[in-house]
Amino acid sequence: MRDIQWLVQNMILRLLKNKRKFIMMTGMPLLGIFVSLLIYGGSGATTLHVGIVNQDPSKLTSNTIQFISELNHVQVSNVQEKAARDEISSGKLDCVVVFPKGFSQSLKRGDPISLRIMSIKGSSVTAYLKADLNNYIGNITSIGHAANGNDKRFDQMYQQYEQSSFKVRATPLNDKSKNKDMTYQTIGWLILFMMLSAFNLSSIIIKDKENGTYFRLMSTPVNNRLYVLANIIVNLMVMILQIIVALFFMIVVFHISPHIPLLQLFVSLVLFAFVSIGLSLVVVSIAGRSTAANALQTLLVTPTCLIAGCYFPIDTMPKVLKEIADFLPQHWLLDIIDQLQAGHSMLSLYLNYLILLAFAAAFFLIAVYKFGRSKDISI
Repeated sequence: MRDIQWLVQNMILRLLKNKRKFIMMTGMPLLGIFVSLLIYGGSGATTLHVGIVNQDPSKLTSNTIQFISELNHVQVSNVQEKAARDEISSGKLDCVVVFPKGFSQSLKRGDPISLRIMSIKGSSVTAYLKADLNNYIGNITSIGHAANGNDKRFDQMYQQYEQSSFKVRATPLNDKSKNKDMTYQTIGWLILFMMLSAFNLSSIIIKDKENGTYFRLMSTPVNNRLYVLANIIVNLMVMILQIIVALFFMIVVFHISPHIPLLQLFVSLVLFAFVSIGLSLVVVSIAGRSTAANALQTLLVTPTCLIAGCYFPIDTMPKVLKEIADFLPQHWLLDIIDQLQAGHSMLSLYLNYLILLAFAAAFFLIAVYKFGRSKDISI
């Protein structure tokens, strides 16, 4: 017990000596949060600036303009037709609605004159406004049809329409999808940095072999099994610290709610930490030198994280890559996160957890077998 404690302390001290590397290793998950904020942080609702050119001063036209001004996220201002195009081209207005002369009379006849909507941003700006206006004008047009050209009857029906007891009340709801997407993206980047940290820490074994430290340690009462076990413990401690830092900044500092019980999220990430350590030990057991280990790390981590959906949602990928992702442990962790956000319990996701455990067990068994056949390190 004392030997393993001494080895762990020694490895931690060696890690802390290189303060820059340690800070980078524990602080890199913050980069994932910043990337997620850049991608999803500006996706909230924006205000649509609408200019009004009123060439038909009347009650019906005024009421229609009032209807536009009461729409959510719409700001209305009156402009002159001559200045309308300049206002749009300068970006002060997103679009301009022109009410032509005779608009109100055309509504009373049941044959409305088309409104002119000017915009250089196209349907992405005008579609929302057109949809609401069509509904509103359609209702008044129906009254005009029913009145059949009788202005007095139209005025009575229109007054009843305005005083109708039937009201629609809009209640704004919080859009949780953005936070869920940000959590998914943050966890994806955290997976990448956890795997990179695991490879970097496990590669200490190779570096100690190359500089002779490992063989000097083997001349002491410390055996090779304790040495590898100490490396696993330090590796796990660093990754748990990464998880804690990432979750703290995500939830407490940036107020990104994961919509998952914190303990469930933490347990899922720690389980994947064992998978990362196991895979890194497999690479170390195969590679004889640091250069070979770095090359294998690059070949394994970056492409598999890309295919598994760590950088962007897997739904955007071709079917072939989705099928390949089923054989990657990162995919199963991200699927756990997605399912937990959808309201599933951990027990219902037992298959996902068993698959991650199987990955971890398989990697550790392969590492033990390869280390056992190695002439330099055997356990």
